[in-house]
Amino acid sequence: MARVLLVEDDKDLCHLVKEYLVKEGMEVTLSHDARDVLNLVLSDNYDVLVLDVVLPGGNGLHLLRKVRIMSSIGIIMLTARGEEIDRVIGLEHGADDYIAKPCSPRELAARIRAVLRRLKPSSEQNLFHDPKRVEIGDVTLDKGARRCSLQGESIRLTDIEFQLLEVLFRSRGNVVTRKELMQKVFDRQLSPLDRSVDVHISNLRRKLGSHADGSERIRGIRNVGYLYTLPPKANISRR
Repeated sequence: MARVLLVEDDKDLCHLVKEYLVKEGMEVTLSHDARDVLNLVLSDNYDVLVLDVVLPGGNGLHLLRKVRIMSSIGIIMLTARGEEIDRVIGLEHGADDYIAKPCSPRELAARIRAVLRRLKPSSEQNLFHDPKRVEIGDVTLDKGARRCSLQGESIRLTDIEFQLLEVLFRSRGNVVTRKELMQKVFDRQLSPLDRSVDVHISNLRRKLGSHADGSERIRGIRNVGYLYTLPPKANISRR
């Protein structure tokens, strides 16, 4: 059973959403104050945190930053419709996804299930995965341990960043469209104003930097998508 922590100061909305999620087979805990959240998250009793940006007792974005440092829990941000800057900042600071308010409980349930699938892929999905350890040049992805290393040093990636890099690795040297990345990683269709893919790719670029020769590691193709470039004489191995 999925365990969800819903942090939102609108109590009527909380109870409406909880009622729907419980019918969908989820276990839901409600919190209306930011001051309780860190202790609840660190109790390790939850799979997904649904967090409002605006909260009494603290700023949701500041809280997001603290939670992400301490935990790999799936995080979905609730943002006011039209507040794009909050969504972008949330993604930059480690949120897995966002949804605009007022939100449909049905859509929120679908987003929660998508995050859970990314965090806990089924054994059937794993049968079709590439070998657990893939190396391209100075970057290694260990899918069994969910670890990424650069020149032997561990790089901390969010689950979304890891999966985006994995998709780009599989298609190394070839463009992967934004539409494909959205479908494969976020499990939904790309909408015209959705910048989720771009923000997470920007985070990846910042964390991985350029190739050793200074060339661009993850290249954006305008109005199309992204590709993971191969440096000269790249070493590619699979284990």
